[in-house]
Amino acid sequence: MASSNVIGEDETSDNDTNDVNEHWPLWRYVVKQTKLGAGDKAASMREMAKTKDVPLPRSESSSNQTAIGSISVSMNETHPSSFKLEGRAFNAQAREILDGEIGRMFYSVGLPFNLAKNPHFIKSYSLAANSNVSGFTPPGYNALRTKLLRNERSNIETLLEPTKGTWKTKGVSIVCDGWTDPQRRPLINFMAINEGGPMFIRSVNCQGEYKDKFFISTLIKDVITEVGVSNVVQVITDNAPVCKAARMLVEQAYPCVFWTPCVVHTLNLALKNIYAAKNTESNEITYVECHWISEIAVNAVMIRNFIMNHSMRFAMFTEFSKLKLLVVAETRFASMIIMLKRFRTVKDKPCLHLVYEMWDAMIFEVKKVIFEHEKKSDFEESCFWNVVRKVLEDRWSKSNTPLHCLAHSLNPRCTTEDWKKKHPHLMTPDHDPEVTKMRKIHLKRLFPDEET
Repeated sequence: MASSNVIGEDETSDNDTNDVNEHWPLWRYVVKQTKLGAGDKAASMREMAKTKDVPLPRSESSSNQTAIGSISVSMNETHPSSFKLEGRAFNAQAREILDGEIGRMFYSVGLPFNLAKNPHFIKSYSLAANSNVSGFTPPGYNALRTKLLRNERSNIETLLEPTKGTWKTKGVSIVCDGWTDPQRRPLINFMAINEGGPMFIRSVNCQGEYKDKFFISTLIKDVITEVGVSNVVQVITDNAPVCKAARMLVEQAYPCVFWTPCVVHTLNLALKNIYAAKNTESNEITYVECHWISEIAVNAVMIRNFIMNHSMRFAMFTEFSKLKLLVVAETRFASMIIMLKRFRTVKDKPCLHLVYEMWDAMIFEVKKVIFEHEKKSDFEESCFWNVVRKVLEDRWSKSNTPLHCLAHSLNPRCTTEDWKKKHPHLMTPDHDPEVTKMRKIHLKRLFPDEET
């Protein structure tokens, strides 16, 4: 049925409804009326005047009702939620294509998924979808790096004006610190901080420059001039000798500006003198009392490298510990203290009792993989498995200690029904001859005068 002329003909029946293609536009929103007799013309006109509310988009025409022949259509102005759902139904295919393009944008260049939570990312698509910008294309490479970047800088400077307005009344502290970026370029950052909040001033690339006291003092004086001499209370730097030397030049040029060493850097140097004391004649007492801390730190680094530099050892560690071993950069304040603190947290979870069980379970899993690969049953012989088992058992016999067996026998989980069902191939500690023998050896060492 393509027009209203067909509706109401004699051959129209209820079965025609089933022949209608559901994908035809707006077909579900029309009402098919039956043909009336000539004597009922007035009644027919009154019936046609009655309209049915359907969720269609608003029309720009002045009338919200259209009647074509025997078809009556009316706009739904009282159910906005229904209109929203129907709008989604109309644009389902377009939405799916758009979602696919957005996903490819992320996947093709490795964009982090957190970008989807960025409010500017969400707002840009919402604005494009709800605005009449037909033919719009996103800005290109050159526009992003030139015009739009300049506009955004002007916008940021406008937003920072309230913060700058507090400098004159409350004063400001200039903070500078040096670091190295991923391209190994030496940079010096400058920030202005007061009660109104921190504000980034500039970052200077010092590649190829000799960073002596004259160079550092010149950079600091330029920032002071930019912020305003009358607004600056102090300049905060680390305790490096070159910064201390630059202090004299800055205070000579601006007597009203004070130089303050960084308190956190001072604390870091104090901790470093404790856990990494040098064995010198002038530092002999400190070294004698604190050298054991450096020995612990060296052992911790060795253990960390032993675990993290081997994939299997690292996999075993992550299986039994939810925490990660931190690799703290040397430039991080109190880096060694942070690493030792994490070691203590990881160590607080006992795992000695899991070693014996883990090794037995690993041998069984290796056998299972080999037999599946060779397509053999458990009752058949495998020369390759016999060799592998001998190597594993020999290594385990050399590494196994009575302490492992004692810890395994004291693990109450190994006697529960759930454990027996999960490991039907393993014996409980009280029925394992090797565990029982090694446990007695260990108890004999602990209590030599007692009978076991």
